[in-house]
Amino acid sequence: MAACATRADRPAAALALCGSLLLSALVPAGAQTPPKKDDFQVSAPYAILVDADSGTVLFEKNADKLNPPASMSKLMTTEVVLHAIAEGKLKYEDEMTISENAWRKGGAPSGGSAMFAALNSRVSVRNLLQGVMIQSGNDACIALAEGIAGSELAFADMMNKRAKELGLTQANFTNSTGLHEAEHKMTARELAKLAQHIIKTYPEAYKIYAEREFTWNKVRQQNRNPLLAMGIGADGLKTGFTKEAGYGLTGSAVNNGLRLIVVGNGFKSMKERADEMRKLLEWGFRGFEARPLFAAGETVGEAKLYGGAKSRVTLVSPQAIRLLVPRSTSEKLNAKIVYSGPVIAPVEKGRAIGMLKVSRGENVVLEVPLEAGEDVGVGGLPQRAFDAMGEMVINVFRAGVDRL
Repeated sequence: MAACATRADRPAAALALCGSLLLSALVPAGAQTPPKKDDFQVSAPYAILVDADSGTVLFEKNADKLNPPASMSKLMTTEVVLHAIAEGKLKYEDEMTISENAWRKGGAPSGGSAMFAALNSRVSVRNLLQGVMIQSGNDACIALAEGIAGSELAFADMMNKRAKELGLTQANFTNSTGLHEAEHKMTARELAKLAQHIIKTYPEAYKIYAEREFTWNKVRQQNRNPLLAMGIGADGLKTGFTKEAGYGLTGSAVNNGLRLIVVGNGFKSMKERADEMRKLLEWGFRGFEARPLFAAGETVGEAKLYGGAKSRVTLVSPQAIRLLVPRSTSEKLNAKIVYSGPVIAPVEKGRAIGMLKVSRGENVVLEVPLEAGEDVGVGGLPQRAFDAMGEMVINVFRAGVDRL
């Protein structure tokens, strides 16, 4: 199966000449007319549903609009801590002090969600993580922030740096708790991407999100995630609420080997949040099925080379590529490879080159990084001269389009 390559640095007119791969073979022929875009909706102003394995987007609503995530941003707090542990900079057994700031701002006196850790007590990183992941404890978040970075503000800087490393380019954090501040914002898509990363990268720690209760300082509290008690395979992640954000939830569930991640924010009540998030998950499990696109290492397409021993280099994905598609529809999907080119030789096998993008209608539902599937050395002088002439012609064409 071949796919065309579009060169991201060419003008739109040139890109239009390339066309795209039609994936009609992925869906059964002669099936019913696909549902309209607005046939399924949720009441939240911001929502997204994705396949945790492939990243296929099944549903989205204002998924790229920034909004206050409230306590769902504690997923980023948790990730920074788990990343530090993975790098050997922190241990589960290390202890942090519950400062007066952490106690007053996030503990019992605050009236918000708390682990109820005692003032000036020493609590292990393991227990603080439980306080964050099960009870959404603001005191636990602040204690971790102060213990790791010296202050909550410095820890917020760490959160922002780590977010950028994970590709969360719009997110901005000003604290460790998600307590409302005007510039503390994320998108639904970023929350889903962060949840996907945590599930895949920290599978043992992720299990904490499924624990139904946690007791600390003789205070027993239930997990705040309403999906856990619904019998739908839910095992994480975080709820959120502030009066400015409304009620939100980033959740995940598994059904017949398929894991979905759901995000919704801006609900008007806890009941609406629980009902709508369950509805969205069940719609996803019921309405979609996985279809393989490419095996690991299989050629997906090619990229144009400049000055190479060959004119093109094959592009592959090191992992198998699959896509979730609606059941019983004749919906057609379009795929294209996007890269900045031409790629300059030499090229080493495994070098990141571009991206496979699959679209359903106007929405991109799957993005997969592609890399060189082979080594290609530098070509001889005649080939380099021929490539240079070709690029000169393209540049003249590009300049002409730019003047239109």
